[in-house]
Amino acid sequence: MTPAQAAREAARMMGSQSDLAKSLGVSAPTVSQWCSGDRPIPPPRALQIESLTKGEIKREDLCPSFPWADMVA
Repeated sequence: MTPAQAAREAARMMGSQSDLAKSLGVSAPTVSQWCSGDRPIPPPRALQIESLTKGEIKREDLCPSFPWADMVA
């Protein structure tokens, strides 16, 4: 799954891109750019989306370039 696909699936799960944006406290155009692949998803937002989707959308799918394995729990 690409980051854009993961973002689109998260938006679908939340109801819409606008609903996801509201839940994250970001603008709808920002989420639209994530969903189109025009803008990368920042690691802190990937964590928020993973939490909002109760782990169904993984941070690694949203932001694969971040060294998640190096994070200390």
